[in-house]
Amino acid sequence: MDAPVFDKSRLPSRHVSVGPAKAPHRSYYYAMGMTAKQIAQPFIGVASCWNEAAPCNISLMRQAQAVKKGVASASGTPREFCTITVTDGIAMGHQGMKSSLASREVIADSVELTMRGHCYDGLVGLAGCDKSLPGMMMAMVRLNVPSIFIYGGSILPGTFKGKPVTVQDVFEAVGKHSVGAMSDEDLQELEEAACPSSGSCGAQFTANTMATVAEAIGLALPYSCGAPAPYDVRDAFCYTAGEMVMDLIARNIRPRDIVTRKALENAAMVVAATGGSTNGALHLPAIAHECGIDFDLFTVAEIFKSTPYIADLKPGGKYVAKDMFEVGGIPLVMKSLLDGGYLHGDCLTVTGRTIAENLASVKWNDQQDVIYRTDKPITATGGVVGLSGNLATEGAIVKIAGMPEDKLVFTGPARCFDCEEDAFKAVTERSYKEGDVLVIRYEGPKGGPGMREMLSTTAALYGQGMGDKVALITDGRFSGATRGFCVGHVGPEAAVGGPIGLIRDGDIIELDAITGKLAVRLSDAELQERRKSWKPRKTDYNSGALWKYAQTVGPAQGGAVTHPGGAAETHCYADI
Repeated sequence: MDAPVFDKSRLPSRHVSVGPAKAPHRSYYYAMGMTAKQIAQPFIGVASCWNEAAPCNISLMRQAQAVKKGVASASGTPREFCTITVTDGIAMGHQGMKSSLASREVIADSVELTMRGHCYDGLVGLAGCDKSLPGMMMAMVRLNVPSIFIYGGSILPGTFKGKPVTVQDVFEAVGKHSVGAMSDEDLQELEEAACPSSGSCGAQFTANTMATVAEAIGLALPYSCGAPAPYDVRDAFCYTAGEMVMDLIARNIRPRDIVTRKALENAAMVVAATGGSTNGALHLPAIAHECGIDFDLFTVAEIFKSTPYIADLKPGGKYVAKDMFEVGGIPLVMKSLLDGGYLHGDCLTVTGRTIAENLASVKWNDQQDVIYRTDKPITATGGVVGLSGNLATEGAIVKIAGMPEDKLVFTGPARCFDCEEDAFKAVTERSYKEGDVLVIRYEGPKGGPGMREMLSTTAALYGQGMGDKVALITDGRFSGATRGFCVGHVGPEAAVGGPIGLIRDGDIIELDAITGKLAVRLSDAELQERRKSWKPRKTDYNSGALWKYAQTVGPAQGGAVTHPGGAAETHCYADI
C-alpha cells in the first residue's frame, strides 16, 4: 500500500514528540535506538496479552512481531507492551476463578493507561484467553483511536483413542473417574493428549465466541479470528493488521464509527448462530457501555431469541473452530446470516468497507456440514436463551445449543449451596438426587467477588451421566464449555438481596427455555417475608484487588461494569 503522509498536529503523539519543548521526551526515544524519522511518525501501541500462563497466550509475542513489521512498512512506529491475563481453564474450580472477570477490567484499564500515558495514536490489540478478548475490545472503544483487534487463534483438537477431543472432555472425564467409569491410566492419557498445540480452547467456548464477535462487530479483519494459532497464515493476518491500522489513522476511522448499535446486534446474532458462550451476554453489554450505548442482557436475549442456530460446533455440536475455519470460517457464518436477512450489511469495519462489501465475494460451500443456511438451520432459534421471572427480575441466561426439545423445560426441588466448592463436593460425593435443581449462590460479581464460572461442577455432572437429569442455576457464570440445563447470570445476585439468596432447600424451581421463564413457586408475600430475616453474607476479601472490584462492579444485566462508561464522558482520549 502507498505510504500516507501524516500530520502529527492532530494526533495524540504530538504531546511527546513534536516541538522544542518535547526534546526531553525525544531523548528517551533515542535511548531506545529510534531514529528521528521514526519519532516523527505516528506511534502505534501494539498491546499483547502474552504470557506463559497458558497455551492461549503463548504465541502472541511471535504474532506481535508480525504486527510491528506491518506497522513499520506503512510509515508507522510500533511500540509493543503487554498486559495481564487470567486463564479460565487453569483458574477453574478454585478460588483463582474469582480473578477471571475482574481481569477483564484490569486489561481494559491497563491498556487505556499505557496508551494515555505515552500518547499513542493507534492500537493493535492481541488477545487469546476468554476475558482478554472483551477487555481489549473495551479498551479500543473507550480510547477511540484507530484500532484493530487480533485473536491469537484456537488450539488444534487432540486425539484420544482415535477420536478428536478438547479440554471439555478432560473436565468431563473427572466426573467419569469419580464414579469409576474411567481408569487412572486413561485419565492421564487423555489429559496429555487433549491440548496438542498453542492456542485458545478449540470449541465454541468463550474465547472463540468472542473471536467471532470481533469479526462480526467489525474490529477484526475477515477470516483472521478463525485461523488456528499454529497456522502460518496468522502471521500474514498480523502483518496486514499492522498495515491497515495506519490506513485507519489516515482516514480517521475510529472504533466508535464501527461499534454501533447495529454492529452490536450483528455480534449478538453471530453468538446465537454459533451456539456461543453465555458469556457473550455479559461482554457485549460491557463493550456497548464503553461506547455509551444501552445494550443490556435483555436486549441481547431478544436477539438470541430471533436468530437461528446454524453452526454445528462443540460443546453442543460436532466440530471445533479449526473445522469451521477450513470450510469458510466466520465469514461463511456471516454470509449465511446476511443472505437470510439477519445481519445489518451496512455496518462499517476495519477494512474501511461495510460488512456486505466484505462478504460480497464469499461463496457458499456445499461440501461441508459445519455451517447451515438459515432456511435450514439446526434449530430455529439461537443457541442461547434469556430467562426472567420472580427468581430473576434482572434476567438470566442459558445455553441450549445441542439440547433436545424435550429437555428445554425442567421443574424440581431446590438444593442450595452458598459457594461452588460445596456444590462440587456434593456432586463428587453424589449426595444429590435426580430431578434436583442445584442452586449455587453468592457467586455473583459482588458476592464472589468475581462471578466465577462453574465448569468443574457441570462437567462432573456430565461425567457421571447426570448432565440431563438435574438442572443448575447460579448468580455466577458458566464456561462456554458448559452444557445441559445450566442457568447463569441470575440477577439480582444473592449478595445484594436477590431472590436467589432467599430460596431454601425443597422450594420448587421452574425453568422453561421455550417461554423464557425462571421462577420459584413462592408468592411475592412469601419472598418479602423471607427478605426480612436475610442478612448480607461476609466474604474473606476485605482488601486488595478483589475487594476493590466488589466496591465498584455493577450487575450482570449491564455487563458487570465498573465505571460510568461512554455516556458520562466529557472528553475522549483520541481528541486530546
